Amino acid sequence: MNQIQPEASACITWEEAGTPHRLRWRSLAGVPAPRRVVLADDRMPADTAYRLACEGTALLWRGDYQNARQLLSAMARRLDRGARKPARAGRKDEVASLPMRERFHRYRLAQAQRARILGMLLLPFEADHRLSLRRAPDVRQASIEAAGADDRPYAASLRELLGIIGAHEWRKKGVEIAVPGSGIDTGSRIHIHPHYAVFSPVRGEYVDLVAQAPLPVALSASSLAFDIGTGTGVLAAVLARRGVERVVATDSDPRALACARENIDNLQLAGRVAVVAADLFPPAEAGAALIVCNPPWLPGRPASPLEHAVYDEGSRMLLGFLRGLAARLLPGGEGWLILSDLAEHLGLRSRDELLAAIAGAGLRVVERHDMRPRHRRVADASDPLHAARSAEITSLWRLAVA
Repeated sequence: MNQIQPEASACITWEEAGTPHRLRWRSLAGVPAPRRVVLADDRMPADTAYRLACEGTALLWRGDYQNARQLLSAMARRLDRGARKPARAGRKDEVASLPMRERFHRYRLAQAQRARILGMLLLPFEADHRLSLRRAPDVRQASIEAAGADDRPYAASLRELLGIIGAHEWRKKGVEIAVPGSGIDTGSRIHIHPHYAVFSPVRGEYVDLVAQAPLPVALSASSLAFDIGTGTGVLAAVLARRGVERVVATDSDPRALACARENIDNLQLAGRVAVVAADLFPPAEAGAALIVCNPPWLPGRPASPLEHAVYDEGSRMLLGFLRGLAARLLPGGEGWLILSDLAEHLGLRSRDELLAAIAGAGLRVVERHDMRPRHRRVADASDPLHAARSAEITSLWRLAVA
């Protein structure tokens, strides 16, 4: 993944009392600076704000911070009401009859439109990420964690700030993971602290699969495992807690590398887990008895840097892992591919295509362990992708050299 960086020279401009003004623009999501900006405060009605945002005009907020949050919620409600309007005669049936792939693409377009509109409410930040608005919280630490230190004023969207604050709270609280014991360790629970823009293990089924699958016998001769695309480091930590003596965890995203190293240090596993920068396999290691990879589950182009954990354009990471696996497995070793079949239900990739990629890489399937997801969208019948989500299964494919 690529490190998220704000645009270096973009600015927003507006007029105030007949005088032009400009302010540096920052978007960690890679959103371009709005071209039209007007000032807004507590007197602006929600209907007006919503109309301007839909027309592509951004609102630079000068009022009370909590009122800005309420305005953003009011804008979101208007968006939701528009999405729930009764369809004209025959339109609802027409949408329901569309192939799931087409429904998915329409869903992505709608989500992008929602993000664009709600991202039009902007806040002015002073140097060091300070907000001088009335009743504004101290967001300096959360902003530093997400974007680093910044000694110049800038403007950013309130919606993005709320995401940064949410990530900061998750980082403080952490995600609790249950791990069975093995070897010198007894069963326990660990806490993983995700950083901003690093995929959080809140969907626990893929972690549970790695925690429960039988370890390959080859580890008894060479207790070395690779965790490819480690993210938070959670799977590397699980393997180490299960008794693997040495784990090499790789990632190409500087945010993920920093996150994984912090988690491994906090868990006192630095003596058993090495976190290294690499695109897929660690260059300094010839092979391992166990190689684990949990690539992004959906083939497709990320719409923003934040989506790199979800979308794998051209299935680059998935295919790269499969094609390089056989040459790096020690005799009797296994590669564990953790993958949801949501892409199959959405019509983005077929099971035959996946099996052909496995066979084409000189691999065979030893066994497959399945688990149904437990997240709330599975039961949400109002979700336009409910039919696909309710059928989803996450699998751990145990692969060996054919």
